[in-house]
Amino acid sequence: MNESDRPHVPFSLYFRSPPGFTGPVARADDLRLDPAQLSGWRLLEDFRARLERLARDCPLHPSFADARRKLQVSDYLSLFLFGLLNPTVRALRGLSAASKIQRVQEEVCGRFVSQASFSDTQHLLDPELLGVLLAELGAEALARNPAPRAGGLPPLCAVDATLWEALPRMSWAIWRTQNKTQRAVKLELKFHVLGQVPQLPVVAPGKTCERKLWRKQWRRGDFYVADRYYAEDYGIFDELAAAGCSYIIRLRDEAVINWEEELPLSATDRAAGVVRDGWATLGRRKKDRSRRVRVVEVQTPKCLIRLVTDCGPERLSAELAARMYRQRWEVELFFRWIKCTLGCRHWLAESQRGVTIQVYLALIAAVLLQLYVGQRPNKRMMELIQLYLSGIARLDELERLLAEELARVRRARERAKKA
Repeated sequence: MNESDRPHVPFSLYFRSPPGFTGPVARADDLRLDPAQLSGWRLLEDFRARLERLARDCPLHPSFADARRKLQVSDYLSLFLFGLLNPTVRALRGLSAASKIQRVQEEVCGRFVSQASFSDTQHLLDPELLGVLLAELGAEALARNPAPRAGGLPPLCAVDATLWEALPRMSWAIWRTQNKTQRAVKLELKFHVLGQVPQLPVVAPGKTCERKLWRKQWRRGDFYVADRYYAEDYGIFDELAAAGCSYIIRLRDEAVINWEEELPLSATDRAAGVVRDGWATLGRRKKDRSRRVRVVEVQTPKCLIRLVTDCGPERLSAELAARMYRQRWEVELFFRWIKCTLGCRHWLAESQRGVTIQVYLALIAAVLLQLYVGQRPNKRMMELIQLYLSGIARLDELERLLAEELARVRRARERAKKA
Protein backbone atom coordinates (compact mmCIF):
# COMPACT_ATOMS: atom_id res chain seq x y z
CA MET A 1 0.00 0.00 0.00
CA ASN A 2 1.24 3.51 -0.77
CA GLU A 3 2.31 5.61 2.17
CA SER A 4 0.26 8.44 0.68
CA ASP A 5 -2.89 6.45 1.54
CA ARG A 6 -2.11 6.46 5.26
CA PRO A 7 -4.16 8.79 7.50
CA HIS A 8 -2.17 10.82 10.01
CA VAL A 9 -4.63 10.19 12.86
CA PRO A 10 -6.51 6.88 13.21
CA PHE A 11 -10.09 6.56 14.48
CA SER A 12 -11.02 9.84 12.74
CA LEU A 13 -14.03 11.40 11.09
CA TYR A 14 -13.48 12.06 7.43
CA PHE A 15 -16.07 14.83 7.28
CA ARG A 16 -14.54 16.85 10.13
CA SER A 17 -11.07 17.09 8.69
CA PRO A 18 -9.88 20.33 7.10
CA PRO A 19 -9.58 20.57 3.31
CA GLY A 20 -6.61 18.91 1.69
CA PHE A 21 -4.47 15.92 2.58
CA THR A 22 -3.18 17.35 5.83
CA GLY A 23 -4.81 14.64 7.90
CA PRO A 24 -8.22 14.36 9.58
CA VAL A 25 -9.02 15.69 13.01
CA ALA A 26 -9.75 13.22 15.80
CA ARG A 27 -12.84 13.68 17.92
CA ALA A 28 -12.26 15.17 21.33
CA ASP A 29 -14.62 12.72 23.01
CA ASP A 30 -13.56 9.46 21.35
CA LEU A 31 -11.49 8.49 24.41
CA ARG A 32 -14.04 9.15 27.12
CA LEU A 33 -13.98 6.61 29.93
CA ASP A 34 -16.50 6.17 32.66
CA PRO A 35 -14.96 4.19 35.55
CA ALA A 36 -18.28 2.37 35.83
CA GLN A 37 -17.55 0.82 32.43
CA LEU A 38 -14.83 -1.28 34.02
CA SER A 39 -16.71 -2.21 37.17
CA GLY A 40 -17.40 -5.90 37.29
CA TRP A 41 -15.01 -6.57 34.41
CA ARG A 42 -15.79 -10.12 33.39
CA LEU A 43 -14.99 -10.39 29.70
CA LEU A 44 -14.95 -14.18 29.54
CA GLU A 45 -18.11 -14.44 31.64
CA ASP A 46 -19.83 -11.89 29.41
CA PHE A 47 -18.80 -13.85 26.32
CA ARG A 48 -20.02 -17.13 27.82
CA ALA A 49 -23.38 -15.67 28.86
CA ARG A 50 -24.01 -14.20 25.41
CA LEU A 51 -22.98 -17.44 23.75
CA GLU A 52 -25.23 -19.63 25.88
CA ARG A 53 -28.19 -17.36 25.13
CA LEU A 54 -27.58 -17.58 21.38
CA ALA A 55 -26.91 -21.31 21.48
CA ARG A 56 -30.42 -21.91 22.83
CA ASP A 57 -31.91 -20.47 19.64
CA CYS A 58 -29.38 -21.70 17.07
CA PRO A 59 -29.39 -25.27 15.76
CA LEU A 60 -26.40 -27.25 17.04
CA HIS A 61 -24.96 -30.63 16.11
CA PRO A 62 -27.01 -33.47 17.71
CA SER A 63 -23.88 -34.54 19.56
CA PHE A 64 -24.21 -31.57 21.90
CA ALA A 65 -27.59 -32.89 23.09
CA ASP A 66 -26.09 -36.27 24.04
CA ALA A 67 -26.08 -36.76 27.82
CA ARG A 68 -22.66 -38.40 27.60
CA ARG A 69 -21.03 -35.29 26.12
CA LYS A 70 -19.04 -33.36 28.71
CA LEU A 71 -17.51 -30.61 26.55
CA GLN A 72 -20.27 -28.18 25.58
CA VAL A 73 -20.21 -25.31 23.08
CA SER A 74 -19.69 -22.61 25.71
CA ASP A 75 -16.88 -24.59 27.38
CA TYR A 76 -15.05 -25.14 24.10
CA LEU A 77 -15.35 -21.60 22.76
CA SER A 78 -14.59 -19.95 26.12
CA LEU A 79 -11.39 -21.98 26.39
CA PHE A 80 -10.55 -21.09 22.79
CA LEU A 81 -11.04 -17.36 23.53
CA PHE A 82 -8.99 -17.70 26.71
CA GLY A 83 -6.15 -19.09 24.61
CA LEU A 84 -6.30 -16.10 22.24
CA LEU A 85 -6.21 -13.58 25.10
CA ASN A 86 -3.49 -15.33 27.12
CA PRO A 87 0.03 -14.69 25.72
CA THR A 88 1.48 -17.74 27.48
CA VAL A 89 -0.62 -20.17 25.40
CA ARG A 90 1.10 -20.88 22.09
CA ALA A 91 -0.25 -24.27 21.08
CA LEU A 92 -3.10 -26.69 21.65
CA ARG A 93 -0.98 -28.73 24.05
CA GLY A 94 -0.51 -25.68 26.28
CA LEU A 95 -4.21 -24.85 26.16
CA SER A 96 -5.08 -28.39 27.22
CA ALA A 97 -2.58 -28.18 30.08
CA ALA A 98 -4.08 -24.85 31.20
CA SER A 99 -7.50 -26.50 31.48
CA LYS A 100 -6.12 -28.62 34.34
CA ILE A 101 -5.74 -25.50 36.50
CA GLN A 102 -8.55 -25.15 39.01
CA ARG A 103 -9.20 -21.45 38.38
CA VAL A 104 -9.39 -22.01 34.61
CA GLN A 105 -11.94 -24.77 35.17
CA GLU A 106 -13.98 -22.58 37.53
CA GLU A 107 -13.99 -19.45 35.36
CA VAL A 108 -13.52 -20.68 31.78
CA CYS A 109 -14.23 -24.25 30.71
CA GLY A 110 -15.70 -26.15 33.66
CA ARG A 111 -13.44 -29.20 33.33
CA PHE A 112 -10.21 -30.57 31.92
CA VAL A 113 -10.22 -30.57 28.10
CA SER A 114 -8.02 -33.06 26.32
CA GLN A 115 -6.35 -32.25 23.02
CA ALA A 116 -8.48 -34.86 21.27
CA SER A 117 -11.72 -33.41 22.64
CA PHE A 118 -10.70 -29.90 21.66
CA SER A 119 -9.78 -30.98 18.13
CA ASP A 120 -12.92 -33.06 17.61
CA THR A 121 -15.30 -30.32 18.75
CA GLN A 122 -14.21 -27.90 16.03
CA HIS A 123 -15.69 -30.24 13.40
CA LEU A 124 -19.09 -30.24 15.12
CA LEU A 125 -19.54 -26.51 15.56
CA ASP A 126 -20.93 -24.22 12.87
CA PRO A 127 -18.95 -20.92 12.82
CA GLU A 128 -22.19 -19.16 11.89
CA LEU A 129 -23.03 -19.10 15.61
CA LEU A 130 -20.03 -16.84 16.14
CA GLY A 131 -21.02 -14.78 13.11
CA VAL A 132 -24.36 -14.04 14.79
CA LEU A 133 -22.59 -13.09 18.01
CA LEU A 134 -20.14 -10.82 16.16
CA ALA A 135 -23.04 -9.03 14.43
CA GLU A 136 -24.81 -8.55 17.77
CA LEU A 137 -21.69 -7.14 19.44
CA GLY A 138 -21.01 -4.88 16.46
CA ALA A 139 -24.53 -3.47 16.58
CA GLU A 140 -24.12 -2.81 20.31
CA ALA A 141 -20.79 -1.02 19.74
CA LEU A 142 -22.32 1.19 17.05
CA ALA A 143 -25.34 1.95 19.22
CA ARG A 144 -23.12 3.10 22.09
CA ASN A 145 -21.25 5.49 19.84
CA PRO A 146 -23.44 6.19 16.80
CA ALA A 147 -21.45 7.54 13.86
CA PRO A 148 -22.85 10.70 12.25
CA ARG A 149 -23.09 10.73 8.49
CA ALA A 150 -21.54 13.10 5.98
CA GLY A 151 -24.09 14.84 3.79
CA GLY A 152 -26.63 12.04 4.23
CA LEU A 153 -24.26 9.42 2.80
CA PRO A 154 -24.41 5.87 4.20
CA PRO A 155 -21.72 4.90 6.74
CA LEU A 156 -18.40 4.26 5.03
CA CYS A 157 -17.15 0.66 4.95
CA ALA A 158 -13.55 -0.15 4.02
CA VAL A 159 -12.96 -3.55 2.44
CA ASP A 160 -9.70 -5.44 2.17
CA ALA A 161 -8.11 -8.80 2.80
CA THR A 162 -5.15 -9.99 4.84
CA LEU A 163 -3.14 -13.20 4.90
CA TRP A 164 -1.87 -15.38 7.71
CA GLU A 165 0.84 -17.92 7.06
CA ALA A 166 -0.60 -21.43 7.36
CA LEU A 167 1.08 -24.57 8.65
CA PRO A 168 2.45 -27.17 6.19
CA ARG A 169 -0.18 -29.64 7.39
CA MET A 170 -3.01 -27.27 6.36
CA SER A 171 -3.23 -28.56 2.80
CA TRP A 172 -6.61 -26.87 2.21
CA ALA A 173 -4.91 -23.44 2.51
CA ILE A 174 -2.62 -23.63 -0.54
CA TRP A 175 -1.79 -20.12 -1.70
CA ARG A 176 0.75 -20.40 -4.50
CA THR A 177 3.33 -22.86 -5.80
CA GLN A 178 6.12 -20.61 -7.06
CA ASN A 179 9.42 -22.40 -6.37
CA LYS A 180 7.80 -24.08 -3.37
CA THR A 181 4.28 -24.66 -2.11
CA GLN A 182 3.10 -21.85 0.15
CA ARG A 183 0.00 -21.95 2.32
CA ALA A 184 -1.96 -19.03 3.71
CA VAL A 185 -5.32 -18.22 5.29
CA LYS A 186 -7.17 -15.22 3.85
CA LEU A 187 -9.57 -13.01 5.78
CA GLU A 188 -11.80 -10.72 3.73
CA LEU A 189 -13.25 -8.05 5.98
CA LYS A 190 -15.84 -5.33 5.74
CA PHE A 191 -14.85 -2.66 8.27
CA HIS A 192 -17.14 0.10 9.54
CA VAL A 193 -14.72 3.04 9.44
CA LEU A 194 -16.34 5.46 11.88
CA GLY A 195 -17.53 2.83 14.34
CA GLN A 196 -14.26 0.85 14.09
CA VAL A 197 -16.28 -2.38 13.94
CA PRO A 198 -15.50 -5.45 11.80
CA GLN A 199 -18.46 -6.86 9.89
CA LEU A 200 -19.28 -9.92 7.76
CA PRO A 201 -15.84 -11.61 7.79
CA VAL A 202 -15.13 -14.32 5.23
CA VAL A 203 -12.30 -16.84 5.83
CA ALA A 204 -10.96 -18.75 2.83
CA PRO A 205 -7.80 -20.35 1.39
CA GLY A 206 -5.14 -17.83 0.44
CA LYS A 207 -5.58 -18.30 -3.31
CA THR A 208 -9.26 -17.28 -3.29
CA CYS A 209 -10.03 -14.14 -5.31
CA GLU A 210 -10.75 -11.16 -3.05
CA ARG A 211 -13.45 -9.82 -5.37
CA LYS A 212 -15.24 -13.16 -5.16
CA LEU A 213 -15.21 -12.97 -1.36
CA TRP A 214 -16.25 -9.31 -1.41
CA ARG A 215 -19.42 -10.15 -3.34
CA LYS A 216 -20.56 -12.25 -0.37
CA GLN A 217 -20.50 -9.15 1.84
CA TRP A 218 -22.61 -6.83 -0.30
CA ARG A 219 -25.73 -5.42 1.31
CA ARG A 220 -28.08 -2.97 -0.39
CA GLY A 221 -27.33 0.60 0.67
CA ASP A 222 -23.69 -0.02 1.60
CA PHE A 223 -20.99 2.51 0.73
CA TYR A 224 -17.57 0.92 0.11
CA VAL A 225 -14.04 2.27 -0.18
CA ALA A 226 -11.47 -0.11 -1.65
CA ASP A 227 -7.99 -0.29 -3.14
CA ARG A 228 -6.82 -0.91 -6.70
CA TYR A 229 -7.26 -4.68 -6.84
CA TYR A 230 -11.04 -4.39 -6.63
CA ALA A 231 -11.20 -2.21 -9.76
CA GLU A 232 -9.33 -4.63 -12.04
CA ASP A 233 -12.61 -6.16 -13.26
CA TYR A 234 -14.70 -3.33 -14.71
CA GLY A 235 -17.76 -5.57 -14.74
CA ILE A 236 -17.93 -5.27 -10.98
CA PHE A 237 -19.26 -1.70 -11.34
CA ASP A 238 -22.41 -3.08 -13.01
CA GLU A 239 -22.76 -5.70 -10.29
CA LEU A 240 -22.43 -3.09 -7.54
CA ALA A 241 -25.09 -0.94 -9.19
CA ALA A 242 -27.45 -3.93 -9.42
CA ALA A 243 -26.78 -4.71 -5.74
CA GLY A 244 -27.64 -1.13 -4.73
CA CYS A 245 -24.15 -0.35 -3.39
CA SER A 246 -22.09 2.82 -3.78
CA TYR A 247 -18.31 2.89 -3.90
CA ILE A 248 -15.03 4.79 -4.08
CA ILE A 249 -12.30 2.60 -5.55
CA ARG A 250 -8.80 3.49 -6.60
CA LEU A 251 -7.84 2.71 -10.21
CA ARG A 252 -4.58 1.16 -11.28
CA ASP A 253 -2.05 3.59 -12.74
CA GLU A 254 -2.22 1.90 -16.15
CA ALA A 255 -6.04 2.12 -16.41
CA VAL A 256 -7.26 3.68 -19.69
CA ILE A 257 -9.75 6.50 -19.05
CA ASN A 258 -12.03 7.70 -21.85
CA TRP A 259 -13.19 11.11 -20.67
CA GLU A 260 -16.71 12.10 -21.72
CA GLU A 261 -17.64 15.11 -19.59
CA GLU A 262 -15.47 17.41 -17.50
CA LEU A 263 -16.84 18.69 -14.19
CA PRO A 264 -15.79 22.08 -12.76
CA LEU A 265 -13.49 22.15 -9.73
CA SER A 266 -14.14 24.40 -6.76
CA ALA A 267 -11.48 26.14 -4.72
CA THR A 268 -12.01 23.55 -1.99
CA ASP A 269 -11.45 20.74 -4.49
CA ARG A 270 -8.19 22.28 -5.69
CA ALA A 271 -7.03 22.86 -2.11
CA ALA A 272 -7.57 19.14 -1.48
CA GLY A 273 -5.26 18.26 -4.37
CA VAL A 274 -7.99 17.42 -6.91
CA VAL A 275 -6.69 18.14 -10.43
CA ARG A 276 -9.47 16.64 -12.55
CA ASP A 277 -13.07 15.50 -12.13
CA GLY A 278 -15.48 14.15 -14.70
CA TRP A 279 -17.57 11.36 -16.18
CA ALA A 280 -15.81 8.69 -18.23
CA THR A 281 -15.71 5.05 -19.30
CA LEU A 282 -12.79 2.73 -18.61
CA GLY A 283 -11.06 0.33 -20.98
CA ARG A 284 -9.00 0.46 -24.17
CA ARG A 285 -11.27 -1.57 -26.46
CA LYS A 286 -14.82 -0.38 -26.97
CA LYS A 287 -16.36 -3.81 -26.44
CA ASP A 288 -14.63 -4.16 -23.05
CA ARG A 289 -15.38 -0.70 -21.69
CA SER A 290 -17.04 -0.15 -18.35
CA ARG A 291 -20.30 1.58 -17.61
CA ARG A 292 -20.24 5.37 -17.30
CA VAL A 293 -18.54 6.25 -14.02
CA ARG A 294 -17.12 9.32 -12.36
CA VAL A 295 -13.35 9.64 -12.09
CA VAL A 296 -11.57 11.97 -9.65
CA GLU A 297 -7.82 12.55 -10.02
CA VAL A 298 -5.98 13.66 -6.88
CA GLN A 299 -2.36 14.76 -6.82
CA THR A 300 -0.54 13.80 -3.62
CA PRO A 301 3.06 14.71 -2.76
CA LYS A 302 4.18 11.30 -4.06
CA CYS A 303 1.83 10.24 -6.85
CA LEU A 304 -1.38 10.81 -8.78
CA ILE A 305 -4.33 8.89 -7.37
CA ARG A 306 -7.31 8.19 -9.62
CA LEU A 307 -10.58 7.31 -7.92
CA VAL A 308 -13.71 5.88 -9.50
CA THR A 309 -17.16 6.31 -7.96
CA ASP A 310 -20.80 6.03 -8.92
CA CYS A 311 -21.76 9.19 -6.98
CA GLY A 312 -22.44 12.38 -8.87
CA PRO A 313 -21.13 15.79 -7.73
CA GLU A 314 -24.50 16.71 -6.25
CA ARG A 315 -24.13 13.81 -3.82
CA LEU A 316 -20.36 13.68 -3.29
CA SER A 317 -17.87 16.49 -3.88
CA ALA A 318 -14.48 15.67 -5.36
CA GLU A 319 -12.77 16.98 -2.23
CA LEU A 320 -14.87 14.74 0.04
CA ALA A 321 -14.26 11.71 -2.19
CA ALA A 322 -10.50 12.28 -1.85
CA ARG A 323 -10.67 12.50 1.92
CA MET A 324 -12.99 9.51 2.23
CA TYR A 325 -10.60 7.35 0.25
CA ARG A 326 -7.88 8.05 2.80
CA GLN A 327 -10.01 6.30 5.43
CA ARG A 328 -9.47 3.02 3.61
CA TRP A 329 -6.29 2.69 5.63
CA GLU A 330 -8.35 2.12 8.79
CA VAL A 331 -8.90 -1.52 7.84
CA GLU A 332 -5.13 -1.96 7.44
CA LEU A 333 -4.60 -0.56 10.94
CA PHE A 334 -7.18 -3.03 12.26
CA PHE A 335 -5.41 -5.95 10.60
CA ARG A 336 -2.14 -4.83 12.20
CA TRP A 337 -3.85 -4.60 15.60
CA ILE A 338 -5.27 -8.13 15.31
CA LYS A 339 -1.90 -9.59 14.39
CA CYS A 340 0.49 -7.53 16.50
CA THR A 341 -1.42 -6.23 19.53
CA LEU A 342 -3.95 -9.00 20.05
CA GLY A 343 -1.29 -11.45 18.92
CA CYS A 344 -3.40 -13.69 16.70
CA ARG A 345 -0.39 -15.42 15.10
CA HIS A 346 -0.51 -19.00 16.38
CA TRP A 347 -3.02 -21.55 15.11
CA LEU A 348 -4.81 -23.54 17.81
CA ALA A 349 -6.79 -25.35 15.10
CA GLU A 350 -5.77 -26.54 11.65
CA SER A 351 -8.95 -27.45 9.78
CA GLN A 352 -10.70 -24.78 7.71
CA ARG A 353 -13.64 -24.79 10.11
CA GLY A 354 -11.35 -24.57 13.15
CA VAL A 355 -9.36 -21.72 11.61
CA THR A 356 -12.60 -19.88 10.81
CA ILE A 357 -13.69 -20.27 14.43
CA GLN A 358 -10.35 -18.88 15.64
CA VAL A 359 -10.50 -15.85 13.34
CA TYR A 360 -14.11 -15.14 14.32
CA LEU A 361 -13.14 -15.34 18.00
CA ALA A 362 -10.29 -12.87 17.42
CA LEU A 363 -12.77 -10.40 15.87
CA ILE A 364 -15.21 -10.96 18.74
CA ALA A 365 -12.41 -10.31 21.23
CA ALA A 366 -11.65 -7.04 19.43
CA VAL A 367 -15.24 -5.80 19.73
CA LEU A 368 -15.63 -7.02 23.33
CA LEU A 369 -12.46 -5.19 24.35
CA GLN A 370 -13.72 -2.07 22.58
CA LEU A 371 -17.01 -2.29 24.49
CA TYR A 372 -15.23 -2.73 27.83
CA VAL A 373 -12.45 -0.16 27.43
CA GLY A 374 -14.23 2.39 25.26
CA GLN A 375 -11.76 2.05 22.38
CA ARG A 376 -9.61 -0.62 20.79
CA PRO A 377 -6.84 -1.21 23.39
CA ASN A 378 -3.27 -0.31 22.52
CA LYS A 379 -0.34 -2.56 23.40
CA ARG A 380 0.02 -1.23 26.97
CA MET A 381 -3.68 -1.71 27.64
CA MET A 382 -3.57 -5.26 26.28
CA GLU A 383 -0.67 -6.07 28.61
CA LEU A 384 -2.70 -4.84 31.58
CA ILE A 385 -5.75 -6.84 30.50
CA GLN A 386 -3.64 -9.97 30.07
CA LEU A 387 -2.06 -9.47 33.51
CA TYR A 388 -5.57 -9.33 34.98
CA LEU A 389 -6.80 -12.36 33.08
CA SER A 390 -3.68 -14.23 34.22
CA GLY A 391 -4.53 -13.49 37.85
CA ILE A 392 -1.52 -11.24 38.48
CA ALA A 393 -3.38 -7.92 38.61
CA ARG A 394 -6.48 -7.27 40.71
CA LEU A 395 -9.64 -5.74 39.26
CA ASP A 396 -9.14 -2.44 41.08
CA GLU A 397 -5.58 -2.26 39.75
CA LEU A 398 -6.81 -2.94 36.22
CA GLU A 399 -9.39 -0.14 36.51
CA ARG A 400 -6.82 2.36 37.81
CA LEU A 401 -4.04 1.54 35.35
CA LEU A 402 -6.38 1.46 32.34
CA ALA A 403 -7.79 4.85 33.33
CA GLU A 404 -4.26 6.23 33.62
CA GLU A 405 -3.29 4.87 30.21
CA LEU A 406 -6.44 6.25 28.59
CA ALA A 407 -5.74 9.65 30.13
CA ARG A 408 -2.18 9.54 28.77
CA VAL A 409 -3.43 8.72 25.28
CA ARG A 410 -6.02 11.50 25.52
CA ARG A 411 -3.36 14.06 26.45
CA ALA A 412 -1.14 12.88 23.59
CA ARG A 413 -3.95 13.31 21.08
CA GLU A 414 -4.82 16.74 22.40
CA ARG A 415 -1.19 17.79 21.97
CA ALA A 416 -1.22 16.38 18.42
CA LYS A 417 -4.38 18.35 17.59
CA LYS A 418 -2.86 21.59 18.86
CA ALA A 419 0.33 20.96 16.89
